[in-house]
Amino acid sequence: MRADQRDPVEPRGGSGTARFFAGKIGGALASLLLVIGLGFLLFRAIPGDPVATLIRDRPTSPEQLAQLRERLGVDKPLYEQFADYFGGLLRGDLGTSYIYSRPVADMIGERVGPTLLLVGTATVLAVLLGLWLGVRAAWRRDSMFDRGHTGIALTLWSVPQFWLGMLLLIATGGLFPSRGMRSADIPPDFVAEILDVAHHMVLPVLTLLAVIYAQYMLVMRSSLLEEMDADYLTTARAKGLRDDLVRRRHAVPNALLPTVTLVFLQFGMIISGTVTVEAVFSWPGLGLLTYQALDGPDLPLLQGVFVVLAGSVIVMNLIAELLYRVLDPRVRAT
Repeated sequence: MRADQRDPVEPRGGSGTARFFAGKIGGALASLLLVIGLGFLLFRAIPGDPVATLIRDRPTSPEQLAQLRERLGVDKPLYEQFADYFGGLLRGDLGTSYIYSRPVADMIGERVGPTLLLVGTATVLAVLLGLWLGVRAAWRRDSMFDRGHTGIALTLWSVPQFWLGMLLLIATGGLFPSRGMRSADIPPDFVAEILDVAHHMVLPVLTLLAVIYAQYMLVMRSSLLEEMDADYLTTARAKGLRDDLVRRRHAVPNALLPTVTLVFLQFGMIISGTVTVEAVFSWPGLGLLTYQALDGPDLPLLQGVFVVLAGSVIVMNLIAELLYRVLDPRVRAT
């Protein structure tokens, strides 16, 4: 057979995968650029004058006001302010806080750890509790267990986080610390400091956990219900496998796919949604920093925190989409 009569060679799947990854990463970068532009315009529309906040009704001459506006850069046209801001972002410079006179990047770096500790702990507990309850609710469909826990999850999911946090403060009656992350009178001992931080984390973690576990439970329940009537489960039962083995070895692994991607997708959303929880409990994270920056308004600080929080959502969304393609062969086939 001549070379020109051979069957055409199918293109390898690697090129399609590369195009998929490149497209998703490019979309994430475009979303980030859009967020930067919208965030810049959004915070310029907030009522309040940062210069008036800085002088705090102190007697100031017009010349001093002009010098202060020039130093802060708010006397420039809006397009020049955006050009300076975007150029600083490309250099890794988030600007200097109007109120605290400190680099915004340093202030955000100090607050990332407490927020990740709070959100990470609440997310791990929410995933474990949500998956466990979701599997059992689906497997006992229409039972009292299913109806009761589904109703509780839907109720907690609709509750505002700040309101639930204040209810927990009232209900516990001072049993747990209500402010901050550490106590001032704790001795410099490693174990004592860890226990003190854990004691302060109880109420804010419970507040986040009560709201976000419902998402994982409901998604897991829905996914498992879709799998329960599948033919492969009927085949597994026909082979004589016990019901708990059919659930654990066959149904649950396939139902986990949507939940795994939801974990990454919601992690970024939870980080962005901790503003009210951290404000209620005075937790020294990015949420409380955002709340404090709104009082100014401290435009560089607001912009920097907004970029970090929005960027976390975009990055986690990107990871979720890429991970779903890796985990689910049906997506790779498309």
